[in-house]
Amino acid sequence: MRTLFLNPPSFEGFDGGASSRWPATREIESYWYPIWLCYPAGMLPDAKVVDAPPHKISIEQTVAMARDFEFLVLFTSTPGFYSDVRMAEMMKDSNPRLKIAFVGPHVSVLPEESLASKAIDFVVRGEFDYPIVDFANGKPLAEIAGASFRKNGRFQNNPEGPKIEDLDSLPWVTKVYKRDFDITRYNVPFLLHPYLSFFTERGCPALCTFCLWPQTLSGHPWRTRSADDVAAEAKFALESFPGLKEIFFDDDTFNIRKSRVIELCAKLKPLNFTWSCTSRVTVDYETLKAMKDAGCRLLIVGYESGDPQILKNIKKGATVERAIDFTGDCKKLGLVVHGDFIIGLPGETRESINRTIEFAKRLDTETIQVSIAHPYPGTEFYDYVKKNNLITIDSMTDDGGHQLPNIIYPGLDRGELVEAVERFYGEFYFRPKVVWRIVRKALFNGAERRRLAKEAREYLALRSKRKKFVAEQRQSQPVSDAVAGD
Repeated sequence: MRTLFLNPPSFEGFDGGASSRWPATREIESYWYPIWLCYPAGMLPDAKVVDAPPHKISIEQTVAMARDFEFLVLFTSTPGFYSDVRMAEMMKDSNPRLKIAFVGPHVSVLPEESLASKAIDFVVRGEFDYPIVDFANGKPLAEIAGASFRKNGRFQNNPEGPKIEDLDSLPWVTKVYKRDFDITRYNVPFLLHPYLSFFTERGCPALCTFCLWPQTLSGHPWRTRSADDVAAEAKFALESFPGLKEIFFDDDTFNIRKSRVIELCAKLKPLNFTWSCTSRVTVDYETLKAMKDAGCRLLIVGYESGDPQILKNIKKGATVERAIDFTGDCKKLGLVVHGDFIIGLPGETRESINRTIEFAKRLDTETIQVSIAHPYPGTEFYDYVKKNNLITIDSMTDDGGHQLPNIIYPGLDRGELVEAVERFYGEFYFRPKVVWRIVRKALFNGAERRRLAKEAREYLALRSKRKKFVAEQRQSQPVSDAVAGD
């Protein structure tokens, strides 16, 4: 079957879809590669991957593609699900013979609820590479591993297949990028441009309660590609994309086992290129040094919180003290760190927010991302907030896909959580040494100045929306208090 793999335009400029572990529109436009879709697409010669958001493909243009294909595979997200369903219905109306499958964390966890629309023929739960290829090649739906579908007025949920162990047997996604994407469309503020990304492994043995992919899609079992296969794909990418500045290894956690990292670095070093990856703070100095010597430039690190109890609550498996030592090691080696933090995790209070902001300032990483805690279905975090009646009926995003809190803790309302994110950014970035660090980069670099100007416009626009939200929450609070008092 001629197959279209689609990362849909769920919202205008939505950069939190198939490529994102944290589905929401970013403060600053950032596009990651839809890697998951590209693996099965690489096994079907007549397939096409359409990554609508970075290529600025509209809903109308996407719907028009329906006539050219027999099978649509759409990677959906929790925030964008209902928009994606409406678009799928439009595509089905345009081509009634089009078979439509939804994939991704949301439908993996809520398959029967997701099948409420008759436009969706089936969903595939969990890893969908081989099940999708099997269906496209003619295998009956009743035999497709992990498929959920309607049959005789009831739902049928086929057993999931085993997790893929031989990752070397999968195709190289960089070949699909070469065929279907314009890599200059992909930008992440803290990565060099242009960049590209791919997996060297799947799964994560860590048990962080909020983390989406290990609990819904990639799983906890940790599986790796051989060092030779990773190095060979990196070599192919460097030769195939002139002007490529950086490769990002988009694993759940790249350096979770020291011996594997050392082996991989030995294969990457002779290629003499710049790369970045994800990291935990538990990595020791020797491993970090091997990475630096092999060309590593930057690490994305999930610090999450500076409150020790919150780190325990979310099963982070790391401590504040270890995070400080790790960051110091990175600075000694000249490794750049992008720090990720979350406001609104279980146990959050005004005091813990202040501790996390001070913690981030002490770490003083090059850049930061501050997210609002979102309890996505399928995560332990979601079960926790449901059990404790902390989740609200409010949307987790605004009409543009930007994050809004849909949880309330005692003594912390939704407006305070949004305001805390803004205060976090302000206190971190408007320190003199950070301002000088940013200005210094732009002084003699025109491209950097243009990038900063664009990012400033995007951030200030979102900041204005957030301030409006906080003001509305404050105005409604007295009414709520009065009702409660009655």
